[in-house]
Amino acid sequence: MQELENVVKIKDAEVRYDKKVVLRNINMDIKRGEIVGLLGPSGSGKTTIVKSIIGMKELSKGFIEVLGEKMPSLGVTSKIGYMAQSDALYDDLSAIDNILFFGELYNIKKSIIRKRAEGVLKLVNLEEQYKNAVKNFSGGMKRRLSLAIALVHRPRLLILDEPTVGIDPVLRKKFWDEFYKIRRDDGTIIITTHVMDEAYKCDRLFLIRNGIVIAEGSPDKIIKSSGGKTIEDAFLYFSSLKEEV
Repeated sequence: MQELENVVKIKDAEVRYDKKVVLRNINMDIKRGEIVGLLGPSGSGKTTIVKSIIGMKELSKGFIEVLGEKMPSLGVTSKIGYMAQSDALYDDLSAIDNILFFGELYNIKKSIIRKRAEGVLKLVNLEEQYKNAVKNFSGGMKRRLSLAIALVHRPRLLILDEPTVGIDPVLRKKFWDEFYKIRRDDGTIIITTHVMDEAYKCDRLFLIRNGIVIAEGSPDKIIKSSGGKTIEDAFLYFSSLKEEV
């Protein structure tokens, strides 16, 4: 079987704030057509990693390539869908107008943007609220709209930072059904989470703690190598190894 191409390559990446190192010696190869999870507690460095991938954070050391180009790159950014932890929405605009606005930024043709907007609104169960101003939306509805915006230009790389926070279990399943569909179509997804049950849904995991990768592999491989029974057991095991070092 031919090896899948690298969509993201991170080599010896380090990020510093003043004298504090928040990411240290990060190395990742992420292939086309896989879902990769970054699992770790709040403050572990997950968001800094994904912001570095899309070019929002400057590396102090090392490099990141996305789709074969060194980041930051404006040409590559248009091929990435990014859903941040904080919703970047225009509160005075309606749901569909938010999507249409971002669709224009992605240079989607006007002849197809509205149809795509209607499709992603249906996916996130907002088709009945499409005319409502976002300022009247709940936090969960804003998360759903942010995902719709990240999907509307059909990106080759989808980066989701804690996407299911505040989402009910039924809709969470619908989201994951869509993520699997994207994977089947050779799309690549990076998802950050601290929810253990979502970790099992990923093809590969990077366990992150204190700005370093403490383990990497499929969920089953990580659990087996730790001698535990769950991802949580594995996280505690590999964390204790790093503390001993």
